[in-house]
Amino acid sequence: MSDTHTARIHAKEEELVPRVLVRAVMALLLIILSMVTIATLTNRPLESQPAQGPILTERAIYLSGEASGAARVLDADGALLADFPADKGGFVAGIERVIIRERQKTGGAANAPILLRLRAGNRLSIYDPETNWSAELMGFGADNLRTFARLLDQP
Repeated sequence: MSDTHTARIHAKEEELVPRVLVRAVMALLLIILSMVTIATLTNRPLESQPAQGPILTERAIYLSGEASGAARVLDADGALLADFPADKGGFVAGIERVIIRERQKTGGAANAPILLRLRAGNRLSIYDPETNWSAELMGFGADNLRTFARLLDQP
């Protein structure tokens, strides 16, 4: 004797999400997807960029990182600015890996310096002239920001 009736899981009517809400969410997702698709296909420029104030200080540096997290920072003349052990240099090594990856994608010179920039409003950023890649360091936490700020202050 076989039971062809499949068991259904029923929720109470008041626990179900209203059908109109599900449709509204789906419509919103489709609208967002179409807007992103149109912007991508038409090469629309990015509009939500941080304000670019005047550069107060700029320093050319070279980063060298290892998979262990150890990292070294050299100035434009090749003098050692910082030598981070594996437990302290993870962020610097991570930035170096991102720059190397960006340069490989665009064919930029692997041994070119990057620029550490201090802008008005204490906005510290890293800029790679080889790829036009940049990162505002304030978004990575106070400790990581301080690490690069110290490099800018060194003679």
